[in-house]
Formats: sequence, C-alpha cells, structure tokens
Amino acid sequence: MAITKEMPIGEIVQKHPQTIRVFLSHGLMCVGCAAARFESLEQGAMAHGIDVDTLLKDLNASIEETDEEKVEG
Repeated sequence: MAITKEMPIGEIVQKHPQTIRVFLSHGLMCVGCAAARFESLEQGAMAHGIDVDTLLKDLNASIEETDEEKVEG
C-alpha cells in the first residue's frame, strides 16, 4: 500500500521504519516527536518548507525497494 500525503507521519514510520532515513535526508527531523503522531505528511512537510511531492516520491520508492527485497529474498 502506497504512502499518501494524508497519512500521519507516525503511522508511516511505524509501518515502514525504513522511511526514517528518507525523512532525515529531506531535513524532516521530527519523525519521533509528539506532533508526528497526528500530523499528516503534507502538514509536516509544509511546516518545514519541504517539497511534499518529492518527499512522497522518495518515501514510496523506499518502501517499494523493501517490498522487492522481500519477494527476492
């Protein structure tokens, strides 16, 4: 299931821990903060001046890589 702009950051990180490196690489350091539990990906990106579409593309690429590794593994 793809990540969407509406998903809470905390939910994304909980379901897909491999996305933490993507958040950090985009400068979104609050993946573990209290706001991340209820703040959507779009809200968090906007609050930090991050391009949400680029972030979303990179997040989905990171979970696709993991899914492919599971199939091949």
